[in-house]
Amino acid sequence: MGTCNNAHGTLASWAGDVLNVAAGRLGVEGGAMFPEPALDAAQFIRLAGMNGHDRWRSRVRGLPETGCDLPASILAEEIETPGTGQIRALVTIAGNPVLSTPNGRRLDRALERLEFMVSVDLYINETTRHADLILPPCWSLAEDHSDPLGPSVSLRTHVRWCPPVVQPEAGELADWQILLRLAEELGGGPTGMRWIDRALRVATRLGWRYDPERTLDMLLRIGPHGDRYLPWRRGLKLATVRSAPHGVDLGAARTGIRHRLQHRDGLVHLAAEPLLRALAQLEGELGRAPADGDVLLIGRRELRTNNSWMHNVPALVSGRERCVLYVHPRDALRVGLRDSQPALLESRVHRGTVPVRVTDEVMPGVVSLPHGWGHAASAAWQAVAGAHPGVSANDFTDDQYVESVVGQSILNGVPVRLRPGPADSEAAHSTAERSSSPG
Repeated sequence: MGTCNNAHGTLASWAGDVLNVAAGRLGVEGGAMFPEPALDAAQFIRLAGMNGHDRWRSRVRGLPETGCDLPASILAEEIETPGTGQIRALVTIAGNPVLSTPNGRRLDRALERLEFMVSVDLYINETTRHADLILPPCWSLAEDHSDPLGPSVSLRTHVRWCPPVVQPEAGELADWQILLRLAEELGGGPTGMRWIDRALRVATRLGWRYDPERTLDMLLRIGPHGDRYLPWRRGLKLATVRSAPHGVDLGAARTGIRHRLQHRDGLVHLAAEPLLRALAQLEGELGRAPADGDVLLIGRRELRTNNSWMHNVPALVSGRERCVLYVHPRDALRVGLRDSQPALLESRVHRGTVPVRVTDEVMPGVVSLPHGWGHAASAAWQAVAGAHPGVSANDFTDDQYVESVVGQSILNGVPVRLRPGPADSEAAHSTAERSSSPG
């Protein structure tokens, strides 16, 4: 998170790769290793054509696509701006972009302009309160599960299948059932690949029904540890994994990189043109005067409250107040702030009051506000979160301020001004402003 969510996030990630190559630590023990997971995300991405960059651009600002995704920072403007391609309907899935994307207040207002919105979620939160329809899935413990992410970054390759812990109640649907029905009604299908989905629609008319276990079995069989040519004879399959309650150990990650290279020439391509352009841009910025603002705002994730949904759980928000702005003693002295008193924080997009904690846990010139707070607007539906509303850090981040290669939102290193806080009445007005916004 810290490497990626800044003004040069893609370059920072690339620099780690370059350093490993230069030091001879790519694909060797002690350096960057590349496992071959049973559920190979790289294989799926390649088959689905999702491994490209800048094949198209966003309608309004012209930010590039990466992996079939556009940057989240464009969402508000794509809803607000009329014309061909304007976003008029939205589906959200277990997310809260009003609190998690930059300039959340603008997005909060933009969602009111949609013609239709549906949310797959368990909560009425700051985002889903705008939905015309909320579709709650069954409890996650009522679904079976096989993790595709953890083994992709593990030094030992393993695969595990977890059966449901409880049975769903009558009429309850799992996430996949809700999403499959939505996809089918919108003319799509379970894979997102048109040629496969067309075949599946024909099969469905003939009586075949989609089954995630059948799909998981197929993916295991065609993966690196199955037999993609004779999958019915040997190799890894779901029956093998299900019979091992603690999972199947497929061995340590192999040294070398050739087994993970995807370029046809079998080489690592370090000097991609978008990265070289970004590097030249960075070189031009070095030595310039700092951005407008006297401190830089960064985020913070705490163990018990690192996502917005956790703030509605009493045990996780008990004790000391956690939505506070960390300020270094040197900056507090310079600005005239005292511990536990409010400060006025101002960025290009927002000005509001925040409670202060003076601490040496941040560097001079840096202030930190935790992620996921700002619950005044949903207090009617989330009593616990509403009693601990806090301040949204993404009220202050800027949707127009993005990283240059992939358009990543810049959530760390945002220039802000820090001043002593206003009177209590003005602070109360600032809090009330969000709670009375449309919705």
